[in-house]
Amino acid sequence: MSTALPRLVVAAPSSGSGKTTVATGLMAAFAAAGLEVSPHKVGPDYIDPGYHALATGRPGRNLDAYLCGPDLVAPLFLHGAAGADVAVVEGVMGLYDGAAGRGELGSTAQVAKLLRAPVVLVVDASSQSRSVAALVHGFASWDPEVRVAGVILNKVASDRHEELLREALDACGVPVLGVLRRAERMRTPSRHLGLVPVAERRAEAAGAVAELAERVRSGCDLKALLALAHSAPPLPDEPWAPPVPASPPRGRPVVAVAGGAAFTFSYAEHAELLRAAGADVAVFDPLRDTALPPGTAGLVMGGGFPEVYAPELSANEPLRRAVAELAASGAPVAAECAGLLYLARELDGVPMCGVLDATARMTERLTLGYREAVAVGDSVLAAAGTRVRGHEFHRTAVEPGAGVRQAGAPESGAAAAWGLTWGASRPGRRVEGFVKDGVHASYLHVHWAAEPSVAQRFVGRCVERCAA
Repeated sequence: MSTALPRLVVAAPSSGSGKTTVATGLMAAFAAAGLEVSPHKVGPDYIDPGYHALATGRPGRNLDAYLCGPDLVAPLFLHGAAGADVAVVEGVMGLYDGAAGRGELGSTAQVAKLLRAPVVLVVDASSQSRSVAALVHGFASWDPEVRVAGVILNKVASDRHEELLREALDACGVPVLGVLRRAERMRTPSRHLGLVPVAERRAEAAGAVAELAERVRSGCDLKALLALAHSAPPLPDEPWAPPVPASPPRGRPVVAVAGGAAFTFSYAEHAELLRAAGADVAVFDPLRDTALPPGTAGLVMGGGFPEVYAPELSANEPLRRAVAELAASGAPVAAECAGLLYLARELDGVPMCGVLDATARMTERLTLGYREAVAVGDSVLAAAGTRVRGHEFHRTAVEPGAGVRQAGAPESGAAAAWGLTWGASRPGRRVEGFVKDGVHASYLHVHWAAEPSVAQRFVGRCVERCAA
C-alpha cells in the first residue's frame, strides 16, 4: 500500500539561516488557510516542535535517523501525519550535516531522501548577491538524490538587492519561491539551550507565530509551495504504530508524566507507547500540583529546565515528599536529564527530592551530542546489555555523594545506568546515570520508538507493583 501525502522539507546551508522562521511561519500560514498541517522536526530538538504545535494545533514530532534508525523515519512520519492535508518538515543544521563521523546519518538530506520529499532551501542573502547562485547550485547538485526544488531568500535588504539575487538565480534552475526582508529580531527569546519553550511564554509565543505566518504569507508564494508539496510521490511505507504486548496486563496502572513549564522535553510517541503497553497516562505539573495523580504506580520525568525554576520546584515541598515516598516504595521511576536533576538531593543549592545521593549545579560547559549506550545492569527500563542510541543536551553537572560509586558495587546503593561511547570517531567510554531499586535516572535522552520494549518493561513493572 502506498500513501499519498503532500510534504515539504525546509532546509538551509547552515544554522542561523532562518529555517525555524520559515518552517514555523509556513506551517502557521497553511493552517490559517484552512489546511490540516502535520509538523515535523529533523533531529532530537524538543523546543522547535513546541512552536510547530502552536502553529498547527497538532503535536510536533521528531524524525531522527540516528536515534530511531533510517527504517523508522518514514513510518513515524506517516503515523504522525495521519489525517493531514500537508506536512512540513523543518531540517537541522545545514542540509548535509549529520552525526559526526557518520556521513549523512541523521542529516536533513537523509531524511528528505527517506521521505522522497522536495526540499526548499532557505538562504541568508544578507551579505551576497551573485554568489547566491553558486551556493544554491552547489547544494542542489551535491547529491542528485536530494531534490532541492525551490529557494526562499531571507534577510533581503531592498528591492534592488532582490532584483540582483533573482537575476543571479535565473540560470540556476531552482525557482525563487519567497523573499523575506530584513526585520528586527522576532519575539522568540533565547537562553542557554536555545529558544525559550512555548510552555513558558504561550501568549507571547502565539503572537510571534502569528507574526511569522504573516511574514511568510506576504513574502512567499504559498500556492507554488503547496503545489510543490503535492509533487511528492506516494510513500510505500506502512505507518508506525505503537506495539501492543502479546499478553496485555490486567488492569491499567497509572503512569504519572511530568509536564508544565519545567518539564517540556518529551517525544509524543512516549505517551502513545505507554498507553499501548497498558498504562493510563496522567500528566502533572511539578510547579503547581502538590500531589501525584491519584493511583500513581509509576513516574516518568523527561527533560526541561528545572534549573530555571529551582526555587519554585523546591518550594513545592508536598510534591517533593510524594515523589521521594513513591521512589522509596520501589515504584518504577524513569528520569531523563531534568528528571535526574529533580531527583537529586539539591540543585544549585536548593533542596530537591533527595531520591538520589547527588547534587546538581549549572555550569558554563555545554554537553551536546549523540551517544551510543549499553545498559550496565538490569533496571525498570532495560535488561543488562540492552543497546540504545541517545542524545545529551545540558549545561548542568551532577556530582554523586560520597556513598555512591558509579561502578555499581552493591554497597554503593546505586549503580550506573548506561555505559556511553561517542561512536567510531571518538574512542572511549564512560558510565553515566543512576539505577537504584526502581529508579532509572540519566542525562541520556532515548527515543522509545526505537526500543519499544522500554515502555513495555516499565509498564510491566508498574503492574507488578500494583499486584504486590
